[in-house]
Amino acid sequence: TGESSRASRLLRPGPLLPVPTVLLGQSPVSGQSPPSPLSSCDCELENLLPPGLSACLDHIHNLSLEYEPSKKPSRRTATELLTALASRAPRLRGLRLECRGEKPLFDAGRDILGALHTVCGAAHQLRHLDLRHLPYTVDDTLVLKVAGGCPELRSLFLDNHALVNSVQPASVLRLLEACPHLRALGLHLASMSRAALELLAAPHRAPFTLLALKCACPEDARASPLPDEAWATLTCYHPGLKVELELEPVLPDEAVSRILQPAVPVAVLRLNLSGDTVGPVRFAARHYAETLRALEVRASASTELHTALEELAARCAGLREIHCFCVVRPSVLDAFRAHCPRLRSYTLKLKREPHPWRPTLMR
Repeated sequence: TGESSRASRLLRPGPLLPVPTVLLGQSPVSGQSPPSPLSSCDCELENLLPPGLSACLDHIHNLSLEYEPSKKPSRRTATELLTALASRAPRLRGLRLECRGEKPLFDAGRDILGALHTVCGAAHQLRHLDLRHLPYTVDDTLVLKVAGGCPELRSLFLDNHALVNSVQPASVLRLLEACPHLRALGLHLASMSRAALELLAAPHRAPFTLLALKCACPEDARASPLPDEAWATLTCYHPGLKVELELEPVLPDEAVSRILQPAVPVAVLRLNLSGDTVGPVRFAARHYAETLRALEVRASASTELHTALEELAARCAGLREIHCFCVVRPSVLDAFRAHCPRLRSYTLKLKREPHPWRPTLMR
């Protein structure tokens, strides 16, 4: 939905490097010629890529590539661009991929993922890889390819919206061992393990600053708990660590209780649960008061939820964003305005409005 994407942009950390964006499949800018139709598999690469882009490949260090998977020309050009980039990949430092629009049913993205494998095997100086907006299932083979080909990696985000998580904890351990400079990591919860937390706390590692965990797959609901003492050790070695948690409806209440540990330095919390939401909000108010900077809540309005939000506002003075996608009573809005002096954006509606709900930006 529109309000969901808007809130996600507000809550998520920005890109670690500024990257030029290439849009494939979009309407051409006035005065420019549209890309040539991709009608022949035998045509030269320069004819497949947008005009002028093939000549620039040697100069691309950071690339944000957005394409439309349902449009064959856009998709094919994206695949060809990645394949061409792989042959000149030693200069590549940052890569971000995003699908725009709906992907075809049963589309596993083998063409795009295959090209991505090729890039990761050749981009030995790659620092940043962001696949959060790629809707395909990422598996162990890609993670191991990154581990073997990208030892200089600083950030890796695999916490996408795929319905299945196929990255095993053992592959993540291999990645962490191979990439000692990694400072930011985004994964599904089922891919993490106690051993990974302990490895991140090793004295030889670079300062670790961000761990984003998405809990949206059946595998995440069955994941082994990450013990509180392991989190405490990790934050001791990395006092600047911020954790982002996204909890989706697939999680039963008992799984939520296992995930929310007091020692986790949660900075961003998104609650979109099918069960109890009041309990997690109260838990956040009592245990994450020092670290919480952004909260997103999707739940039905209730007196109990309003009271829990007011308690959170009173305790979390450092909060900068609050987005609640249900109608709240006026005292909730008053509480956040009164107790959160650093608040810069909020979605707190006192009556129903047409969608999408837009946040209010503080001056």
